[in-house]
Amino acid sequence: MLENRKWVIIGVFCLVGLTYLARLFYLQVLDDTYSLGASKNSIKRVVEIPYRGQIYDRNNQLIVYNTPVYDLYVTPKQVRIPDTVAFCRMMNITTSEFDSIMGLAKNYSPVKPSLFMRQLSKEDFARIQDALVDYRGFEPVISSMRTYPAHTMANALGYVSEISKKQLEEQDILYYRQGDYVGHNGLEEQYEEQLRGKRGVKFMMQNVRGVNKGSWKNGAFDTLAIAGQNLITGIDVEVQKYADSLMQNKVGAVLAVEPATGEILVSVSAPTYDPNLLSSRFFSKNYRALIKNPYKPLINRPVMASYRPGSTFKLIQALIAQQQGSLYPNTVYGHSGSPMRCHCRGGNNLRGAVQNSCNPYFYHVFRKFLYFNGEHNTFKASAIGLKEWHSMAEKFGIGARLGIDLPSELKGNLPTPEYYDKAYRGALRWKFSNVYSLSIGEGELLISPLKLVNLAATIANRGWYITPHYIKGLNKPGVGVPAEYFERHETGIDYKHFLPVIDGMRAAVSHGTVTPLANIEGIDLCGKTGTSQNNKYGHKFDHSIFIGFAPMNNPKIAVAVFVENAGWGGKAAASVAALVAERYLKRKTEAKKLDEQVKAANYLPPVSRMPVPKKPAAPRKDTVRKTPEAKPLMTATSPKPVAVAAASGH
Repeated sequence: MLENRKWVIIGVFCLVGLTYLARLFYLQVLDDTYSLGASKNSIKRVVEIPYRGQIYDRNNQLIVYNTPVYDLYVTPKQVRIPDTVAFCRMMNITTSEFDSIMGLAKNYSPVKPSLFMRQLSKEDFARIQDALVDYRGFEPVISSMRTYPAHTMANALGYVSEISKKQLEEQDILYYRQGDYVGHNGLEEQYEEQLRGKRGVKFMMQNVRGVNKGSWKNGAFDTLAIAGQNLITGIDVEVQKYADSLMQNKVGAVLAVEPATGEILVSVSAPTYDPNLLSSRFFSKNYRALIKNPYKPLINRPVMASYRPGSTFKLIQALIAQQQGSLYPNTVYGHSGSPMRCHCRGGNNLRGAVQNSCNPYFYHVFRKFLYFNGEHNTFKASAIGLKEWHSMAEKFGIGARLGIDLPSELKGNLPTPEYYDKAYRGALRWKFSNVYSLSIGEGELLISPLKLVNLAATIANRGWYITPHYIKGLNKPGVGVPAEYFERHETGIDYKHFLPVIDGMRAAVSHGTVTPLANIEGIDLCGKTGTSQNNKYGHKFDHSIFIGFAPMNNPKIAVAVFVENAGWGGKAAASVAALVAERYLKRKTEAKKLDEQVKAANYLPPVSRMPVPKKPAAPRKDTVRKTPEAKPLMTATSPKPVAVAAASGH
């Protein structure tokens, strides 16, 4: 019995020993996890940044690509510079800059490499490459930077620069590190996740001094970097660059979309800048210069500038009034009974009123709309009517963000009864005589060029729109486009109500408020003009507005143009729109005389006359006037409202 117990005890000890030996074998031989952890002081984890996705136009033309550049790193302990002055001259830096950079490098680590100079071009690196042999401690590392061969669309594209401290702290998922580059503003920011790609990791052996000794385990644990997806846009670069040339020496915006798809064809913010300025090691210097520019080229005017729409808003008035039943195509209004002046003779029907942009006509249309509910109390009738007006107008995308694929879209303003209740310090303390300036797109209305090009596309489609967007696909057209950019938005206006309005828009171009030269043969342009007066500088500095589409039937392009300080809407803005539509539809410019006139025109206001930004304020009863005069306006020259006067109506 005792003999059996002895063997049992020996067996238990042997089993325990074998278990420990098996576990030790697994940990030390089979499992590399603990080996990696134990080697953390001798194994360096090197993150490989992938190439950022390129950006193309609708015709597969490159808009943005990556250019190889060199980042120069320095290891302070190894530095040997026989002549510091000669070295600084070669690197094109001052000795104080050299001392500052080296001080930061030593503080980081005397024995580990740190960044000395970023983004040396191939030419710059070739110039110093041979000379670097004489300066120990400097090591070049290949990198890349964004390059813009078309030199256009800077405001819509955005730029790539070093991540800010705030962005690092606000990360939901830890991905970026100090010194990483990310997209800022525009499409670079909107599609950052798709464009940035996926990082790779390499494990390198190093000695106690941080010197690399080769790949660890022959790269068994390395992962390759995956390049970002290419962004295909709906932009037509050829037409985009042509529109840029038309907006030289002008302040404003040009937007064009394809009505059937909502794809943006042209996106011009003027004045603009070469996007390559913000894609080099001189980023800070160039950015400061752009910030100080009095014409504010960094503002993306198509989506960030808000204007009163002026007479272009009459199109919405005509459509919703017909749908309500308070207006018919053959309804005629004269000038009598209206406090608004007009350049036409009056007595127009709806087609003629659109053609001639008759202010009194749309004064009566708006008045009839608000009082159509039959309420005898004029205060209550105005509130009920305005609520219905707001409900119908907002279906055109007015007064809210449309949802364009840019991070900087502004909401604008479409007044509600509650807005005026607050402004007049109580309900039923305002009536039609306080708000009738809305009838011609004035008063408290604020609309961006984006909203107006969407209005043009909506009318071109006879009642619906797809949210304007830049993306056409990721890597391939139609792939990766968000679902909301295929969704049709209905305005609730019957098809038949668009026909007289479109007839009037065509007549406005052929023999109405548009300059005859802009009625270019073969494009069948339909449009509506608007002119916003600016009493501060006199008639010379009025703002010119035009929206339209072409051709009249089966439209291919919708356009909105704002030219600040350019006067009559039928001249400056309409001419730009007509030329852009012609270039897109014909792929050439035949209207040479008009082209010459537009390119020669200079509407840049003197710097001394640039508007001074003012804080927007709600209208008060004692300051709101019965005639549409000075009201808040968000201009493209400033992201804040300034006071301007009402539209003249054409």
